[in-house]
Amino acid sequence: MFARFWPSRWYLGRWSLGTVRQWHWISSAICLIGMLLFALTGVTLNHAATIPASISTEEIEAELPVPLLQALEIPTAAQSRLPKALRHWLDTNLSLYIPASVRGEWSEDELYVALPGPGEDAWMSLDLQTGELIYERTSRGWIAYLNDLHKGRDTGVVWSWFIDVFAIACAVFCLSGLLLLYRHSRQRPSTWPMVGLGLVIPLVLIILFVH
Repeated sequence: MFARFWPSRWYLGRWSLGTVRQWHWISSAICLIGMLLFALTGVTLNHAATIPASISTEEIEAELPVPLLQALEIPTAAQSRLPKALRHWLDTNLSLYIPASVRGEWSEDELYVALPGPGEDAWMSLDLQTGELIYERTSRGWIAYLNDLHKGRDTGVVWSWFIDVFAIACAVFCLSGLLLLYRHSRQRPSTWPMVGLGLVIPLVLIILFVH
């Protein structure tokens, strides 16, 4: 299926124009939505101080059943995963889903769990003596959510992998575009001056205005 897209001729000093075009349009199709997202969130991040946040806070107070509280064993490590029974009770009774990979900070009297996410901050505290449980979640709105996707903040390992793959696809898009510019530069004399401007303009701005 991918055989017709794979570079069949790629020799030093000689390459297929059609193959480069295929690499260029395929990488552009893959990167299209992601590049729009990163471009728009680049603007919102650049003006984050002037864009008001839409903050909403959710609080939950509950009390852990005595049998479940008594069954909890304080782990020897200061940071350990939450017991399956506790996570199941939170999900069933409070609709709080906590992944098995999340670790909590255990002490003799308290379990504290930080639950940050893109565009939000959340935490949970459980009194290991009384069973009193407090959960609080603060959301900063959709713009903050998209900004955190841009930065990869508290987005998890899968999104981090996506950013790496997306960056490689963008590099393919840019390099294949450069090869196409080189191939057509003889017919378009302004090609290299324009490419040079793309380097000179940000360099001058950095030298003059970025301290």
